[in-house]
Amino acid sequence: MREIVLDTETTGLDPRTDRIIEIGCIELVNYVPTGEIFHTYLNPKREVAAEAFNVHGISEEFLSDKPLFGEIAVAFSNFIGDSQLVIHNAAFDLGFLNSEFDRIGFGKLPPGRAIDTLLIARRKFPGAQNSLDGLCRRYNIDISDRELHGALKDSHLLAAVYLELAGGAQAGLALDDAAAGRQIAARGGMPGPIGARPARPAPLPSLLMETENVAHEAFIAALGGHTIWKR
Repeated sequence: MREIVLDTETTGLDPRTDRIIEIGCIELVNYVPTGEIFHTYLNPKREVAAEAFNVHGISEEFLSDKPLFGEIAVAFSNFIGDSQLVIHNAAFDLGFLNSEFDRIGFGKLPPGRAIDTLLIARRKFPGAQNSLDGLCRRYNIDISDRELHGALKDSHLLAAVYLELAGGAQAGLALDDAAAGRQIAARGGMPGPIGARPARPAPLPSLLMETENVAHEAFIAALGGHTIWKR
């Protein structure tokens, strides 16, 4: 089961006028990074918005000698092939990629090509902090060196988050395409292990963040004596 974890950085937020300036992709096979990557910076031929620069720190001067999207489009398309894409907030990245493809007359990527880890996280942790940073903190993934966003760096982090969302190390037990396909089909499109598991020698630590615990305790206290389980 080949998948591509993908992230982009852009000059701004509007795919109609803003452009992609960095693409980072990591190849996964059965949730495991293979070491194969696709990474490039791009010359957008326009200014980088100040708000965007504050997020990723990529300047127009740095990008001035980088290739145009049309120059890397074939290599990028060949790398992703027909594999499923794994993207955090897929609508954003697909919107920009399709705008770039449209400008050079390439076919667009359909929404069904992407597994959106933001939507998965929102279903799994409703009301929680489901940004990439928030999910990294929840799963104890080191982000100490992430002062600025970067497409390749964020793809590496997202690959680790995706493995956790898919069931952690247990997901790696699906070592062939057929088994992986059965897992995803049985979970209604959600990746991850299925079936009975042996009892754990010790319970897993809570995934709730301290701020969530404090908020929950405050909510329970506000209910006073109306909580059924304390009667």
